[in-house]
Amino acid sequence: MSKRDYYEVLGVERTATDAELKKAYRRLAMKYHPDRNQEDEDAMEHFKEAKEAYEVLADAQKRAAYDQFGHAGVDPSAGAGGAGFGGAGFGDIFGDIFGDIFGGGRGGRAYRGTDLQYNLDLTLEEAVFGTEVQIRVPTIVACQTCAGSGAKPGTSPETCSTCGGVGQVRMQQGFFSVQQTCPRCHGSGSMISDPCNTCHGEGRVRDNKTLSVKVPAGVDTGDRIRLAGEGEAGMQGGTPGDLYVQIRVKPHKIFTRQGDDLHCEVPISFATATLGGEIEVPTLGGRAKLKIPAETQSNRMFRLRGKGIKPVRGGAEGDLICRVSVETPVNLTREQKDMLHAFDESLKGGGKRHNPQTHGWLDGVRGFFDDLKSWLH
Repeated sequence: MSKRDYYEVLGVERTATDAELKKAYRRLAMKYHPDRNQEDEDAMEHFKEAKEAYEVLADAQKRAAYDQFGHAGVDPSAGAGGAGFGGAGFGDIFGDIFGDIFGGGRGGRAYRGTDLQYNLDLTLEEAVFGTEVQIRVPTIVACQTCAGSGAKPGTSPETCSTCGGVGQVRMQQGFFSVQQTCPRCHGSGSMISDPCNTCHGEGRVRDNKTLSVKVPAGVDTGDRIRLAGEGEAGMQGGTPGDLYVQIRVKPHKIFTRQGDDLHCEVPISFATATLGGEIEVPTLGGRAKLKIPAETQSNRMFRLRGKGIKPVRGGAEGDLICRVSVETPVNLTREQKDMLHAFDESLKGGGKRHNPQTHGWLDGVRGFFDDLKSWLH
Protein backbone atom coordinates (compact mmCIF):
# COMPACT_ATOMS: atom_id res chain seq x y z
CA MET A 1 0.00 0.00 0.00
CA SER A 2 1.47 3.36 -1.07
CA LYS A 3 2.03 6.09 1.50
CA ARG A 4 -0.05 9.23 1.51
CA ASP A 5 1.55 12.57 0.88
CA TYR A 6 2.94 13.94 4.17
CA TYR A 7 1.38 17.37 3.65
CA GLU A 8 -1.95 15.69 3.03
CA VAL A 9 -1.55 13.62 6.19
CA LEU A 10 -1.07 16.74 8.31
CA GLY A 11 -3.68 18.70 6.37
CA VAL A 12 -1.39 21.64 5.53
CA GLU A 13 -0.16 23.41 2.42
CA ARG A 14 3.30 22.72 1.04
CA THR A 15 4.25 26.25 2.07
CA ALA A 16 3.29 25.65 5.73
CA THR A 17 5.54 27.20 8.37
CA ASP A 18 7.12 25.29 11.22
CA ALA A 19 4.50 26.65 13.59
CA GLU A 20 1.68 25.52 11.29
CA LEU A 21 3.21 22.06 11.01
CA LYS A 22 3.50 21.73 14.76
CA LYS A 23 -0.06 22.94 15.30
CA ALA A 24 -1.41 20.42 12.81
CA TYR A 25 0.67 17.63 14.33
CA ARG A 26 -0.52 18.45 17.85
CA ARG A 27 -4.15 18.40 16.75
CA LEU A 28 -3.82 14.99 15.12
CA ALA A 29 -1.78 13.55 17.99
CA MET A 30 -4.40 14.63 20.49
CA LYS A 31 -7.14 13.12 18.33
CA TYR A 32 -5.53 9.76 17.59
CA HIS A 33 -3.36 9.18 20.66
CA PRO A 34 -3.51 5.48 21.73
CA ASP A 35 -4.53 6.38 25.28
CA ARG A 36 -7.71 7.92 23.92
CA ASN A 37 -8.42 5.22 21.35
CA GLN A 38 -7.39 1.95 22.98
CA GLU A 39 -9.83 -0.20 21.00
CA ASP A 40 -9.39 1.56 17.64
CA GLU A 41 -6.66 0.08 15.43
CA ASP A 42 -7.31 2.65 12.70
CA ALA A 43 -6.53 5.43 15.17
CA MET A 44 -3.18 3.79 15.89
CA GLU A 45 -2.31 3.82 12.19
CA HIS A 46 -3.35 7.46 11.84
CA PHE A 47 -1.21 8.29 14.85
CA LYS A 48 1.87 6.58 13.39
CA GLU A 49 1.25 8.23 10.03
CA ALA A 50 1.05 11.71 11.57
CA LYS A 51 4.18 11.07 13.63
CA GLU A 52 6.15 9.99 10.58
CA ALA A 53 4.94 12.95 8.50
CA TYR A 54 5.85 15.48 11.18
CA GLU A 55 9.31 14.02 11.84
CA VAL A 56 10.17 14.50 8.17
CA LEU A 57 8.60 17.91 7.55
CA ALA A 58 9.84 19.41 10.83
CA ASP A 59 13.44 18.68 9.83
CA ALA A 60 14.66 21.24 7.27
CA GLN A 61 17.05 18.83 5.49
CA LYS A 62 14.55 15.97 5.36
CA ARG A 63 11.80 18.28 4.19
CA ALA A 64 13.97 19.53 1.34
CA ALA A 65 14.78 15.94 0.34
CA TYR A 66 11.10 15.00 0.53
CA ASP A 67 10.02 18.00 -1.55
CA GLN A 68 12.52 17.04 -4.24
CA PHE A 69 12.35 13.23 -4.27
CA GLY A 70 9.15 12.37 -2.42
CA HIS A 71 9.11 9.36 -0.09
CA ALA A 72 12.16 7.92 -1.81
CA GLY A 73 14.21 10.90 -0.56
CA VAL A 74 13.63 9.99 3.09
CA ASP A 75 13.32 6.20 2.88
CA PRO A 76 16.15 4.43 4.78
CA SER A 77 16.06 1.54 2.33
CA ALA A 78 16.88 4.00 -0.43
CA GLY A 79 20.08 5.08 1.36
CA ALA A 80 18.88 8.59 2.13
CA GLY A 81 18.83 8.24 5.89
CA GLY A 82 15.10 8.06 6.45
CA ALA A 83 12.85 9.34 9.12
CA GLY A 84 10.25 6.63 9.21
CA PHE A 85 8.31 5.70 12.33
CA GLY A 86 10.91 3.04 13.06
CA GLY A 87 11.41 2.18 16.71
CA ALA A 88 10.06 5.35 18.22
CA GLY A 89 8.10 4.51 21.37
CA PHE A 90 4.95 6.15 22.62
CA GLY A 91 6.96 7.74 25.42
CA ASP A 92 8.98 9.69 22.84
CA ILE A 93 5.85 10.69 20.95
CA PHE A 94 4.16 11.84 24.12
CA GLY A 95 7.21 13.94 25.05
CA ASP A 96 7.40 15.57 21.62
CA ILE A 97 3.81 16.75 21.44
CA PHE A 98 2.40 16.86 24.94
CA GLY A 99 5.49 18.08 26.80
CA ASP A 100 4.85 21.74 26.06
CA ILE A 101 1.10 21.38 26.63
CA PHE A 102 1.27 19.92 30.13
CA GLY A 103 4.74 21.14 31.10
CA GLY A 104 7.92 19.15 31.63
CA GLY A 105 8.47 17.08 28.53
CA ARG A 106 11.79 16.35 26.88
CA GLY A 107 12.94 19.84 26.15
CA GLY A 108 9.37 21.16 26.14
CA ARG A 109 8.95 24.89 25.83
CA ALA A 110 6.71 25.30 28.86
CA TYR A 111 7.23 24.03 32.40
CA ARG A 112 4.55 23.76 35.05
CA GLY A 113 5.15 25.74 38.22
CA THR A 114 5.95 24.12 41.55
CA ASP A 115 3.17 23.26 44.01
CA LEU A 116 3.34 25.03 47.38
CA GLN A 117 2.11 24.19 50.88
CA TYR A 118 0.89 26.63 53.54
CA ASN A 119 0.26 25.53 57.14
CA LEU A 120 -2.90 27.18 58.51
CA ASP A 121 -3.57 27.10 62.27
CA LEU A 122 -7.24 27.31 63.27
CA THR A 123 -9.14 27.42 66.54
CA LEU A 124 -11.52 24.54 67.19
CA GLU A 125 -14.47 26.90 66.65
CA GLU A 126 -13.12 28.00 63.25
CA ALA A 127 -12.59 24.40 62.19
CA VAL A 128 -16.04 23.27 63.34
CA PHE A 129 -18.11 26.16 61.99
CA GLY A 130 -15.95 27.17 59.00
CA THR A 131 -14.37 30.52 58.34
CA GLU A 132 -12.69 32.68 55.73
CA VAL A 133 -9.14 33.85 56.35
CA GLN A 134 -6.56 35.95 54.54
CA ILE A 135 -3.13 34.40 54.12
CA ARG A 136 0.12 35.85 52.81
CA VAL A 137 2.19 33.40 50.80
CA PRO A 138 5.78 33.94 49.60
CA THR A 139 5.93 32.59 46.06
CA ILE A 140 7.21 33.14 42.52
CA VAL A 141 4.89 35.00 40.18
CA ALA A 142 4.97 35.97 36.52
CA CYS A 143 6.92 39.17 35.93
CA GLN A 144 4.48 42.04 35.37
CA THR A 145 7.02 44.12 33.47
CA CYS A 146 7.49 41.64 30.63
CA ALA A 147 4.24 39.66 31.14
CA GLY A 148 6.32 36.54 31.82
CA SER A 149 8.16 36.54 28.50
CA GLY A 150 11.54 37.41 29.99
CA ALA A 151 12.18 39.93 27.19
CA LYS A 152 12.48 43.66 27.65
CA PRO A 153 9.19 45.51 26.95
CA GLY A 154 8.96 46.36 23.28
CA THR A 155 10.91 43.25 22.33
CA SER A 156 10.08 39.58 22.24
CA PRO A 157 11.96 36.28 22.42
CA GLU A 158 13.34 35.12 19.08
CA THR A 159 12.90 31.61 17.74
CA CYS A 160 16.07 29.61 18.24
CA SER A 161 17.80 29.26 14.88
CA THR A 162 19.41 25.97 15.86
CA CYS A 163 16.28 23.97 16.66
CA GLY A 164 13.71 26.12 14.85
CA GLY A 165 11.73 26.64 18.05
CA VAL A 166 11.19 22.94 18.77
CA GLY A 167 13.60 22.88 21.71
CA GLN A 168 15.31 19.72 20.44
CA VAL A 169 17.70 18.75 17.72
CA ARG A 170 18.10 15.41 15.99
CA MET A 171 21.58 14.05 15.39
CA GLN A 172 21.69 11.48 12.63
CA GLN A 173 24.39 9.06 11.63
CA GLY A 174 23.60 6.53 8.95
CA PHE A 175 20.32 4.84 9.74
CA PHE A 176 20.34 5.94 13.39
CA SER A 177 19.08 9.23 14.81
CA VAL A 178 19.13 10.58 18.35
CA GLN A 179 16.97 13.43 19.57
CA GLN A 180 18.37 15.65 22.30
CA THR A 181 17.82 19.01 24.00
CA CYS A 182 18.96 21.93 21.90
CA PRO A 183 22.37 23.05 23.20
CA ARG A 184 21.77 26.69 22.25
CA CYS A 185 18.39 27.44 23.84
CA HIS A 186 18.53 24.59 26.39
CA GLY A 187 15.13 23.31 25.33
CA SER A 188 13.18 26.57 25.55
CA GLY A 189 12.89 26.93 21.77
CA SER A 190 13.60 30.65 21.96
CA MET A 191 16.41 33.09 22.68
CA ILE A 192 16.23 36.39 24.53
CA SER A 193 18.68 38.91 23.17
CA ASP A 194 17.45 41.85 25.27
CA PRO A 195 16.32 40.54 28.69
CA CYS A 196 13.82 42.27 30.98
CA ASN A 197 15.49 44.49 33.58
CA THR A 198 13.07 43.37 36.31
CA CYS A 199 13.34 39.58 36.07
CA HIS A 200 16.66 39.48 34.13
CA GLY A 201 15.18 37.20 31.48
CA GLU A 202 13.62 34.66 33.88
CA GLY A 203 10.05 35.75 33.27
CA ARG A 204 9.35 35.27 36.98
CA VAL A 205 10.03 37.20 40.19
CA ARG A 206 9.69 36.51 43.91
CA ASP A 207 6.73 38.15 45.60
CA ASN A 208 4.26 37.80 48.46
CA LYS A 209 0.72 36.98 47.43
CA THR A 210 -2.32 37.65 49.63
CA LEU A 211 -5.11 35.11 49.18
CA SER A 212 -8.53 34.54 50.67
CA VAL A 213 -9.13 30.97 51.85
CA LYS A 214 -12.63 29.67 52.52
CA VAL A 215 -12.43 26.95 55.16
CA PRO A 216 -15.46 24.62 55.08
CA ALA A 217 -17.17 23.64 58.32
CA GLY A 218 -15.97 20.39 59.90
CA VAL A 219 -12.32 20.32 58.81
CA ASP A 220 -9.77 18.68 61.07
CA THR A 221 -6.02 18.48 61.47
CA GLY A 222 -4.50 16.83 58.40
CA ASP A 223 -7.14 18.04 55.95
CA ARG A 224 -5.92 20.00 52.90
CA ILE A 225 -7.56 22.69 50.83
CA ARG A 226 -6.35 22.94 47.23
CA LEU A 227 -6.17 26.34 45.58
CA ALA A 228 -5.66 25.57 41.89
CA GLY A 229 -3.17 27.77 40.06
CA GLU A 230 -2.00 29.60 43.19
CA GLY A 231 1.40 27.93 43.37
CA GLU A 232 4.57 29.15 41.68
CA ALA A 233 4.32 30.55 38.17
CA GLY A 234 5.46 28.24 35.37
CA MET A 235 8.46 28.89 33.15
CA GLN A 236 8.20 29.87 29.49
CA GLY A 237 4.47 30.45 29.89
CA GLY A 238 3.80 27.13 31.60
CA THR A 239 0.78 26.70 33.85
CA PRO A 240 1.25 27.67 37.52
CA GLY A 241 1.36 25.08 40.25
CA ASP A 242 -1.23 24.66 43.00
CA LEU A 243 -1.26 25.82 46.61
CA TYR A 244 -2.21 23.29 49.27
CA VAL A 245 -3.41 24.75 52.57
CA GLN A 246 -2.64 22.25 55.33
CA ILE A 247 -5.04 22.47 58.30
CA ARG A 248 -3.80 22.31 61.89
CA VAL A 249 -6.35 22.73 64.71
CA LYS A 250 -5.01 24.28 67.91
CA PRO A 251 -5.72 22.66 71.31
CA HIS A 252 -8.90 23.85 73.07
CA LYS A 253 -9.23 24.73 76.75
CA ILE A 254 -12.35 22.63 77.28
CA PHE A 255 -12.90 20.20 74.42
CA THR A 256 -10.86 17.56 72.69
CA ARG A 257 -11.89 16.12 69.34
CA GLN A 258 -12.06 12.46 68.37
CA GLY A 259 -13.43 12.09 64.88
CA ASP A 260 -16.77 13.88 64.83
CA ASP A 261 -17.27 13.62 68.60
CA LEU A 262 -16.29 16.19 71.21
CA HIS A 263 -15.07 15.16 74.68
CA CYS A 264 -14.96 17.23 77.85
CA GLU A 265 -14.51 16.70 81.57
CA VAL A 266 -17.24 18.04 83.88
CA PRO A 267 -16.61 18.41 87.65
CA ILE A 268 -19.58 17.75 89.92
CA SER A 269 -19.97 18.16 93.67
CA PHE A 270 -20.02 15.27 96.13
CA ALA A 271 -23.64 16.07 96.97
CA THR A 272 -24.75 16.09 93.33
CA ALA A 273 -22.95 12.83 92.66
CA THR A 274 -24.61 11.25 95.71
CA LEU A 275 -28.15 12.65 95.49
CA GLY A 276 -28.37 13.35 91.76
CA GLY A 277 -29.39 16.60 90.09
CA GLU A 278 -29.23 18.65 86.92
CA ILE A 279 -26.22 20.64 85.80
CA GLU A 280 -25.29 22.84 82.84
CA VAL A 281 -22.48 21.76 80.53
CA PRO A 282 -20.80 23.79 77.80
CA THR A 283 -21.19 23.01 74.11
CA LEU A 284 -19.68 24.74 71.08
CA GLY A 285 -23.12 26.16 70.39
CA GLY A 286 -23.83 27.38 73.93
CA ARG A 287 -25.03 25.37 76.93
CA ALA A 288 -26.98 22.17 77.51
CA LYS A 289 -28.69 20.51 80.49
CA LEU A 290 -27.29 17.24 81.80
CA LYS A 291 -29.16 15.06 84.31
CA ILE A 292 -26.93 13.37 86.89
CA PRO A 293 -28.52 10.27 88.45
CA ALA A 294 -28.06 9.55 92.13
CA GLU A 295 -24.96 7.59 93.24
CA THR A 296 -22.93 8.60 90.18
CA GLN A 297 -19.25 7.64 90.36
CA SER A 298 -16.26 9.52 88.97
CA ASN A 299 -15.34 8.89 85.31
CA ARG A 300 -18.86 7.98 84.29
CA MET A 301 -19.56 8.98 80.69
CA PHE A 302 -22.66 10.83 79.51
CA ARG A 303 -23.47 11.25 75.80
CA LEU A 304 -25.37 14.23 74.37
CA ARG A 305 -26.53 13.25 70.89
CA GLY A 306 -25.95 15.67 68.02
CA LYS A 307 -23.88 18.11 70.09
CA GLY A 308 -20.64 17.25 68.34
CA ILE A 309 -19.32 18.15 64.87
CA LYS A 310 -20.97 17.93 61.48
CA PRO A 311 -18.58 16.07 59.14
CA VAL A 312 -16.97 18.16 56.41
CA ARG A 313 -18.08 15.63 53.78
CA GLY A 314 -21.66 15.44 55.04
CA GLY A 315 -23.53 13.11 57.34
CA ALA A 316 -24.98 13.13 60.85
CA GLU A 317 -23.45 15.31 63.52
CA GLY A 318 -21.26 13.70 66.15
CA ASP A 319 -21.94 13.67 69.90
CA LEU A 320 -20.68 15.49 72.98
CA ILE A 321 -19.31 13.02 75.52
CA CYS A 322 -19.00 14.33 79.09
CA ARG A 323 -16.90 12.51 81.67
CA VAL A 324 -17.88 13.54 85.17
CA SER A 325 -15.37 13.91 87.96
CA VAL A 326 -16.50 14.06 91.56
CA GLU A 327 -14.76 17.00 93.16
CA THR A 328 -13.36 16.79 96.69
CA PRO A 329 -14.31 19.87 98.71
CA VAL A 330 -11.46 22.03 100.04
CA ASN A 331 -11.04 24.82 102.65
CA LEU A 332 -13.66 23.30 105.00
CA THR A 333 -14.54 24.92 108.31
CA ARG A 334 -14.26 23.06 111.62
CA GLU A 335 -18.01 22.61 111.72
CA GLN A 336 -18.08 21.16 108.18
CA LYS A 337 -15.27 18.73 109.02
CA ASP A 338 -17.09 17.55 112.16
CA MET A 339 -20.21 16.98 110.08
CA LEU A 340 -18.24 14.89 107.59
CA HIS A 341 -16.68 12.81 110.39
CA ALA A 342 -20.12 12.15 111.80
CA PHE A 343 -21.42 11.29 108.32
CA ASP A 344 -18.52 8.91 107.72
CA GLU A 345 -19.15 7.14 111.08
CA SER A 346 -22.81 6.75 110.20
CA LEU A 347 -21.88 4.87 107.00
CA LYS A 348 -19.98 2.21 108.95
CA GLY A 349 -23.03 0.87 110.73
CA GLY A 350 -26.10 -0.98 109.54
CA GLY A 351 -24.26 -3.72 107.59
CA LYS A 352 -24.79 -2.01 104.23
CA ARG A 353 -22.02 -1.27 101.78
CA HIS A 354 -22.28 2.43 101.09
CA ASN A 355 -18.90 2.60 99.30
CA PRO A 356 -18.97 -0.20 96.72
CA GLN A 357 -15.65 0.67 95.11
CA THR A 358 -13.84 0.81 98.45
CA HIS A 359 -15.36 -2.44 99.68
CA GLY A 360 -14.60 -4.13 96.37
CA TRP A 361 -11.01 -3.03 96.55
CA LEU A 362 -10.66 -4.15 100.18
CA ASP A 363 -12.15 -7.53 99.32
CA GLY A 364 -9.55 -7.89 96.61
CA VAL A 365 -6.73 -7.01 99.01
CA ARG A 366 -7.96 -9.51 101.61
CA GLY A 367 -8.17 -12.22 98.96
CA PHE A 368 -4.61 -11.48 97.85
CA PHE A 369 -3.21 -11.85 101.36
CA ASP A 370 -5.23 -15.03 101.97
CA ASP A 371 -3.78 -16.55 98.80
CA LEU A 372 -0.30 -15.41 99.83
CA LYS A 373 -0.58 -17.08 103.26
CA SER A 374 -1.74 -20.35 101.68
CA TRP A 375 1.19 -20.32 99.30
CA LEU A 376 3.74 -19.55 102.02
CA HIS A 377 2.44 -22.42 104.18
